[in-house]
Amino acid sequence: MYGAGDVRVETVPDPALVEPTDAVVVVTRAAICGSDLWPYKSMEPNENGRRMGHEFIGVVDAVGSDVRTMKAGDLVLAPFVWSDGTCVFCREGLQTSCLHGGRYGFDGVDGGQGEAVRVPQADGTLVVLAVDKDDSLMPSLLTLSDVMATGHHAALAAGVGPGKTVAVVGDGAVGLCGVIAARRLGAERIVILGRHPDRIALAREFGATDVVSERGDEAIGRVRELTDGLGAQSVLECVGLEQSTLTALSIARPGGTVGRVGFPQEDSIPDALPVFMDNITIAGGPAPARAYIDELLPDVLDGRIEPGRVFDRLIGLDEVPDGYRAMDDREAIKVMVEP
Repeated sequence: MYGAGDVRVETVPDPALVEPTDAVVVVTRAAICGSDLWPYKSMEPNENGRRMGHEFIGVVDAVGSDVRTMKAGDLVLAPFVWSDGTCVFCREGLQTSCLHGGRYGFDGVDGGQGEAVRVPQADGTLVVLAVDKDDSLMPSLLTLSDVMATGHHAALAAGVGPGKTVAVVGDGAVGLCGVIAARRLGAERIVILGRHPDRIALAREFGATDVVSERGDEAIGRVRELTDGLGAQSVLECVGLEQSTLTALSIARPGGTVGRVGFPQEDSIPDALPVFMDNITIAGGPAPARAYIDELLPDVLDGRIEPGRVFDRLIGLDEVPDGYRAMDDREAIKVMVEP
């Protein structure tokens, strides 16, 4: 990406092992993320460009001398950040704060939207999959790299549990996966806030019981009407804009919790005093996907959850610029890339 709206497909040198803890992975499936749309809308022009993509599955091509948990030919899933798996934060299940980790597309590390990637800290990052690279579950497996893990993180941060009323702000891929997560954790009632018919239909199939298509004060009023004036016990904020954050905080009942996973576009939290007075907890952040894969993977393999249904467009690598446009124009929920 060279700037807002300027995505190009280029030929670059093949990745190679640099550190003994590296693996080189040939990408078989990748994705465009909703968070990729923020720089697509606002990135300042950059003559060097930025490698894009952080969600991918691929086949190991080579491993460094210190790599022990995989070998060439293994199919692996990559969480959206890389981590060593051994530092104090990784041991606590917070790989997004790994002392020796990082992000794809920065500091000389490839982005996932390409033919191959050098993955640092391979043992702590990559998960070997015992399926064929063309398995029909591939879309759902790919969501574990980010959006399904992020929806699950939002639900956990918001304290979703049996019998609770949950509101999900945002009908993008993360919000839809948040509906799956809320149902999986036993929520009794799930209210989806969104207005795109195709996404709402999918949310209902995933387990949403109520739909609120209004916005702003009207949406707040409608959620309170659905909850006897009390608000939702758990709210999943899956957008990151000031308005969506304000809505999420305003529909939480006193003593409730908001799980924020939408990448924040503002430096401050709105409506701080009412939130404080109502004892509303604000939790969340970037999902430690690596920590959740072991829990969610069996449900995907057994077909108990089908988060791969959020993918509604499959493209080749040369079509990635149009894939960005399609997602930005809301023509697609989430785009899968098959290099």
